Amino acid sequence: MPVAILTFVGVLALIFGTYWFLVAEPEQREQTSLKRRLKSEDPNLVRAHTTVKLLKQEQALSGIDLLNVVLTSFGSAMDPVRAFVNNSGLQITVGTFLLSTGAMFLLTLVAAMVYLPVVLVDVVLGLAGAAVPYFIIEYFRTTRAAKFEEQFPEAVELIARAMRAGHAFTTGIKIAADELPEPAGPEFRMLFERQNYGAAIPDALRAFAERIPTIDARFFVTAVLTQREAGGNLSEILDRLAFVMRERFRIRREVRVRSAHGRVTAYILAAMPPALALLMLIANPAQMMILANDPLGVRLIIIGVVLQVVGVFIVRKIVDIQY
Repeated sequence: MPVAILTFVGVLALIFGTYWFLVAEPEQREQTSLKRRLKSEDPNLVRAHTTVKLLKQEQALSGIDLLNVVLTSFGSAMDPVRAFVNNSGLQITVGTFLLSTGAMFLLTLVAAMVYLPVVLVDVVLGLAGAAVPYFIIEYFRTTRAAKFEEQFPEAVELIARAMRAGHAFTTGIKIAADELPEPAGPEFRMLFERQNYGAAIPDALRAFAERIPTIDARFFVTAVLTQREAGGNLSEILDRLAFVMRERFRIRREVRVRSAHGRVTAYILAAMPPALALLMLIANPAQMMILANDPLGVRLIIIGVVLQVVGVFIVRKIVDIQY
């Protein structure tokens, strides 16, 4: 037991030490340098350290220069990961996400090797631990998308009312950006700024639809682009679109209420095998170790895990009612 505790403490010290050396300490040094320049009374010194840039720099993939260079070398392969992290609304970089994934894998793998010295099972547990940062970001991304869908009809109605009052479509977008809170407000502000700084409105709208992973955003962009090509009363189109969005939102809530029993049953069925295995491991470790050390037991564990994952996906597909 002392060996396990020392191993756990050592791994934690290694992870936090690496984080401080590669992330925290460079950021602290940069902040100190910035504060020193801001407090300086010498205009020439301030001018020497100030570089005027007319274009906004692309967001770095990592705060660590070396890691940023490595990730940037992958080119467009990092774009899906960048979009996934940005859609969550969390103020983290792609490098932080990847480092967290690697750290969770190593930590879970070492802890599993101490308590359950079976290589294949340890690797599976390590991969499960590495998936924790992904599921955390996925949770925030899904929550943010749901909140955006709830605010989106109000934003469309704001734009429609602004156009009926005599404002242009782009002015309506700015009004929606100023009036709405996170996350709808910042997204419309980004749309307004993109077209305000020279991008064509169709291109800005298509980028908006790609950035927002909801079908309502695609409906909005399609309606606006169709009106620009075919003509018509855009404010009336947006009013009807907002009505359709609210009806879809109402139906979705009704579907969730009616499928609540099935979803709870799916969660219970998915959690029972891991929970029972953990309880048996705590109650009688020797008996569980026989299963883990025997080749037939290892195969049974692998088959059980595969069937469990397949069953979770099947039950989730059953309760995922399309509306």
